[in-house]
Amino acid sequence: MEKKYKVTVNGAYEYQFSLDDITTLDQQELSGSKFHVLKEHKSNKAEVLYADFNKKRYTVRINSNIYEVDIANELDLLIEEMGLSLGSAQAVNDIKAPMPGLILDVMAKEGDEVKAGDYLLVLEAMKMENTLSAPGDGIIKSVHIEKGQTVDKNQLLIELEEISEE
Repeated sequence: MEKKYKVTVNGAYEYQFSLDDITTLDQQELSGSKFHVLKEHKSNKAEVLYADFNKKRYTVRINSNIYEVDIANELDLLIEEMGLSLGSAQAVNDIKAPMPGLILDVMAKEGDEVKAGDYLLVLEAMKMENTLSAPGDGIIKSVHIEKGQTVDKNQLLIELEEISEE
């Protein structure tokens, strides 16, 4: 099965790519974030201006144009196809299971202070490991699961409380 990706540019334009499309792209790295890309015999300068690897969001400059790019991998596409949503399963103060699975690791414990994007646990579902992260800054109020436990979709895994600004 060939790996597929959906790329959304500026929130409006969608493109489908396969892993072969990406690996056969005629590009040369010039420095850490700058590239030279040949597409349809046209030379392009590309630079990654901002990268959020966890959220798969990037800001890139191609020649003199700047684009906001969101990337969805196979798991994201499968979840979307099944009518599920990782985003809707995560309330501001709750981490719920986006799908049934097995808890492989729990990195958070009660009383821990976490920042948005911090890894909290690893859930194995559909033979893939999914790392769930904190949706926002807060303190772990309670952890309702442990390593090795199986969970159902929408089961409460971790409760957070917001850090109060005083």
